[in-house]
Amino acid sequence: MTNLRIGVMYDRDWAPEGLPGFARQAEALGVDDLWVVEDLGWNGGVSAAAVALGATEGLRVGIGITPAPLRSPALLAMELATLARVFPGRLVAGIGHGVREWMESVGVAPRSPLALLEETTTAVRALLRGERVELEGREVRLDGVKLVHPPAEPPPVVAGVVRPRSLELSGRVADGTLIAEGHGPRDLENTRALTAKGGADADHTLTVLSFCCVGEDPDRVAEALHPHTEGHGAWLGRPQEEVFTVSGKPAEAAARIHDLEAAGADTVVLRFIGPEPLVQLQSVLAALGR
Repeated sequence: MTNLRIGVMYDRDWAPEGLPGFARQAEALGVDDLWVVEDLGWNGGVSAAAVALGATEGLRVGIGITPAPLRSPALLAMELATLARVFPGRLVAGIGHGVREWMESVGVAPRSPLALLEETTTAVRALLRGERVELEGREVRLDGVKLVHPPAEPPPVVAGVVRPRSLELSGRVADGTLIAEGHGPRDLENTRALTAKGGADADHTLTVLSFCCVGEDPDRVAEALHPHTEGHGAWLGRPQEEVFTVSGKPAEAAARIHDLEAAGADTVVLRFIGPEPLVQLQSVLAALGR
């Protein structure tokens, strides 16, 4: 029996007030995870996670991602600890570099993004374990900070990263790695190699975000995906046709999910494109036999 977790993203462009109802419906359909987004100018990831957790009974909620430059490690650990105590075992916290241009636009771009991410991730994980943290780093300073109410079960902290040096860093300091949309099975094999080079053990998880569009008409599916794969291809530096998606008829989408699983994915999070995302989700889950 497969241990693959299936998640669904609550897209940043969807209105925040729709999140509670969407989360409840996704849970009723049998999805394992719901992931929320924190991008500059859109929604707050911690507050969105709190909304989704409070609206559901057992759904695991992931934050993908909190940009390290925008977050004090101490405050982030405090926020995560609160959620983890109220909703034990149901939170995954993602931390990443953030988009450099966005960080510059609010005056928080670090001198060393790698150092900041490593120091933030290390500090947050230690604080969540209830440790007193002394850190005089290149980017982060903590002088004997300790949480009064650390969670009994610290949530996993995963690094949302793309580039090779950042993937090695994730393997060294995080509980898992979160991979952005557009990455396919061959990318995952490379990711596993790089995180292992950084020191990742067998418990280091791999969560993969993927654009998903399901329908019987291939032309309509391609049309819906086009602006997303075009923009993401430019960001990843690869041709549009090489941007991996979970798409096509339900059985075809299910086969692509299994391809990601075979390449090492522990969780696949579907970012639905096109109308009626919950209907699309239901068809994918049915094709997966869920």
